[in-house]
Amino acid sequence: MTHGAVAGLAVLGALALVAATAPWLAPADPFAVTAAALSAPSTAHPFGTDDLGRDVYAGVVHGASNSLVVGFTAAACATVIGLVVGALGGMRGGTIDAVVMRVTELVQAVPRFFLVVLMVSLFGGRLWLIVLVIGVTSWPATAQVFRAQVMTMMAREYVLAARAAGSGEVAVLTRHILPATLSVTAAQVSYQAGGAILAEAGLSFLGLGDPTVMSWGTLLGAAHHTVREAWWIAVFPGVAVTSTVLACNLLTDGLVSRRVR
Repeated sequence: MTHGAVAGLAVLGALALVAATAPWLAPADPFAVTAAALSAPSTAHPFGTDDLGRDVYAGVVHGASNSLVVGFTAAACATVIGLVVGALGGMRGGTIDAVVMRVTELVQAVPRFFLVVLMVSLFGGRLWLIVLVIGVTSWPATAQVFRAQVMTMMAREYVLAARAAGSGEVAVLTRHILPATLSVTAAQVSYQAGGAILAEAGLSFLGLGDPTVMSWGTLLGAAHHTVREAWWIAVFPGVAVTSTVLACNLLTDGLVSRRVR
């Protein structure tokens, strides 16, 4: 692994630890009014308070778990769909491959964020719906990458030997192709997770997120009216979002570099 990938993995590990220990790190309710509005950072409130008097530190800590859940669950959903579609096109070829790729290109041509905004506006901003919509609209890139990997692997001698020995497509896929493309798949998961976290933060910033859970985007949305008077409301959740997405991208680059080598 490259130094960047190690750094990205370390940041994600630290965020996962923060998310797991959020009730102990910030026992206060992130939605509770705990002090005067727009209080500057202090010993009692390390990240200050927002325009409603809520503790920004508690919001950032509790928002970590929601952001990671949204990011990696949506990424896992997109990866599973992409692997199935890519395997179908790469292993079958011919008409099936052409149809699958045209459908993939059609989904890829639709502006994803605006589609997510439309679906959330119509059916509500529940967290599970946000995860589902982001995952279902994010699979085309994974499908295209995995299809290319499958087509390359299908020409390898050991895969041809396995098929000649009577191994079916599912056995060839699970025993030979998937293990050989594990780093590429992991890179796709990391990349998709960063995009999903940004998408969820954008929805919450626009007021379309789940109102029952704390989110970094919710904090940023509350900050844009008071950014000149209370810089801390935007800085701390903004640094959290930026660090998480950067860590995902660094991990992705490291996994891709390892694959190339």
